[in-house]
Amino acid sequence: MSVAETPRERPSPRYGEGRLALLGATVQVVADQGLRNLTYRAVAREAGMSHGSVDHHFGSRDALLEEALRYSLNRTVTSISTRPGSGDLDAVFEGLCAMVEDNPADQAFQYELILEGRRRPELRPHVEAIYQAYVTGIQRELECAGLEHDIALGHLVYAAADGLVFNQITIGNADMTERALAHLRELLASAKVSTDPPRTSD
Repeated sequence: MSVAETPRERPSPRYGEGRLALLGATVQVVADQGLRNLTYRAVAREAGMSHGSVDHHFGSRDALLEEALRYSLNRTVTSISTRPGSGDLDAVFEGLCAMVEDNPADQAFQYELILEGRRRPELRPHVEAIYQAYVTGIQRELECAGLEHDIALGHLVYAAADGLVFNQITIGNADMTERALAHLRELLASAKVSTDPPRTSD
């Protein structure tokens, strides 16, 4: 067995944690080895569980992948704002850099799905789910901050943040990510000021 295939030393999941352990293992396998190497055996080995447990919990590779994507998005979409719904632009992407530093596997997993979706049309719904989750969340925060409803602006902000995340997990420049996000928040604040109605004198 090669070093890359050596099982990770980790405690066996406690009762009730089996399904979550397998979802986390799926994310890690895809992040480390690519989507084409996602197998029941690889996931079971990563989770420290039996091969049959994967089939027992999910029944098919497609179901496993769909649930793993939902699991991954639930953990990362929260990085859009540290104060969701508050309208505070300073909170937008405030925890993004730290989230990527602490857990780059979720982002790598999602990028793998996106890239593989170019070659496999059946993955398109998963790719669309990734984009929709982030753009919808960003659009919600921008509207709470008083910016007009503008889908194109939501896509622009997502593309900027997504590019910074990709740069961080590939090159590892967290400081640049933080500085760039600060500039992005300043630009959003400027956009908000320019769209605010003029004040009238009493």
